Amino acid sequence: MKAIIPVAGAGTRLRPHTYTQPKPLIPVAGKTIISFIIDQLIEVGVDDFVFVIGYLGEKIQNYLEKEYPNLKKTFVKQDSREGIAHALWTAKETFKDSEEIFIVFGDTIIDLDLKALLAEPNSCFCVKRVNDPREFGVVEYDEEGMVKRVIEKPTIPKSNMAMVGFYKIKEVSTLIESIQYNIDNDLRTHGEFQFTDALMRMIEKGVKFSTLTVNNWFDCGKKEILLETNAMLLDKEGYASDDLDLPPFENTIIIHPVSIGRDCEISNSIIGPHVTIGNNVTIEYSIVKESIIGNYASIEEVVLHNSLVGSDAAIKGLSQSLNIGDNTEIDFSGT
Repeated sequence: MKAIIPVAGAGTRLRPHTYTQPKPLIPVAGKTIISFIIDQLIEVGVDDFVFVIGYLGEKIQNYLEKEYPNLKKTFVKQDSREGIAHALWTAKETFKDSEEIFIVFGDTIIDLDLKALLAEPNSCFCVKRVNDPREFGVVEYDEEGMVKRVIEKPTIPKSNMAMVGFYKIKEVSTLIESIQYNIDNDLRTHGEFQFTDALMRMIEKGVKFSTLTVNNWFDCGKKEILLETNAMLLDKEGYASDDLDLPPFENTIIIHPVSIGRDCEISNSIIGPHVTIGNNVTIEYSIVKESIIGNYASIEEVVLHNSLVGSDAAIKGLSQSLNIGDNTEIDFSGT
């Protein structure tokens, strides 16, 4: 089975990190967001991947070539960001002959029963009840519990069931025809060719959609949600580092759960709880809790909490809550 994963967005809500790092490559609980998605799909037998890349796409491609060298994968570049439906239209030649496909947005982590999704006899997409559905694509149901309408970011929602970015499509040719129709007629919502509009046209053409409610959905587009997701996953079995896996760090207390990457140098510090640290990070005389630290970061004489620190960032002499992008250097020591 084939999966189409659009990862061409600019990730504006997570700036400054996404100026230099694509959102799918940001680490959460020891893994990048894109790795969570790929590993989930591989577990249920998906063996062919199409990545629609754009902004900083070469970084995503290089990462996947290195970390998943044996994965069957195709990269398609979306030159202009005009919405998810446009991204799929750009890649249509790669999946037009498929009998069934997954479409998965590349910036969300979803806890769901993928086998149940595969077993659904109809085309199906995943949903989750939300408090404020005005920020999402929203689903309305008929009397039989099938989808009768989907609408993108409605001003006055008639439902609080939001689409979470995970879809199984059986009528592939109808999907392509629906996207083509909207593009040919320049039918946009909020200035873009929305996937929601393509799904609605498929419904109007008679395609039956069911939905599957997910257990958890982490839309990792904001610092606060990213840190909450990191903490929640570290609390689950299988994500955090084990004491037996960690080297002895000099004069350092580790408060689990944490995830600490390879080749880190940590001394005279307190780390945790709920901290993810990338590879080749140096931390000295610091306290770090409820935070994510990128690869090759350097932290000295710092108290950090609820912070997101990018790769190659350097921080010295500070006690704050931070949102620091890649390749940043900050010195608050006064020297």
